[in-house]
Amino acid sequence: MGIFDIFKKEKSNSNSTTENGILGPTFLEENVEHISNPKELHSHEWRRKLKSKTGETFFEIKYYGQLHSDYKNLIVETDFAPAKIVAVNISDKMEYLLFDGCEHGYNAMFCDKYSDEQVNNRIPDKIYNDEKGNSKFELFISTYNGIDYEDEFRDEVDLNGEIELVNGRKVDFEKVKRNGFDTLQIWGIDKNGNKIEIVSEELA
Repeated sequence: MGIFDIFKKEKSNSNSTTENGILGPTFLEENVEHISNPKELHSHEWRRKLKSKTGETFFEIKYYGQLHSDYKNLIVETDFAPAKIVAVNISDKMEYLLFDGCEHGYNAMFCDKYSDEQVNNRIPDKIYNDEKGNSKFELFISTYNGIDYEDEFRDEVDLNGEIELVNGRKVDFEKVKRNGFDTLQIWGIDKNGNKIEIVSEELA
């Protein structure tokens, strides 16, 4: 499967809306806005535009990771650990976590174990620039939620409504369903209206 084909999982509905009932990541819910007339939104896709608490929509990006050797606008993991990516509000420098590969997604929750060193020694201090040198973008985020958590894990939920992750930590099951997405895409639009893909991750 090609890196730009991961969103062709099913026929899309061009007449749908981002108000499609799909819940997105809990760590983003207060910092996003709906998108008018989304193109090719899939039935199990959550898609939003990042918006700061002060209403701004252009951000810089800081990250731990590296750029893909072929698709040079894409942020990917290193040989040491998964990527960690934050958006930075240009005016007040407030940071918004976009993705932590040690915590977010199905594999990080139920398959892949990471050491304390891997988790803690990933400082997102690289400033992202695209191939044209742009560093400020409007950011759009899509997660795919194609995993049937109720079917796969409902018998493992305890009386407190929590489920144990692969790292031994217990988390509220409803939060797991929202942050355990199987695919993530982040793309940006620069001040000239050019669109680039910044993150494209299969996480299950």
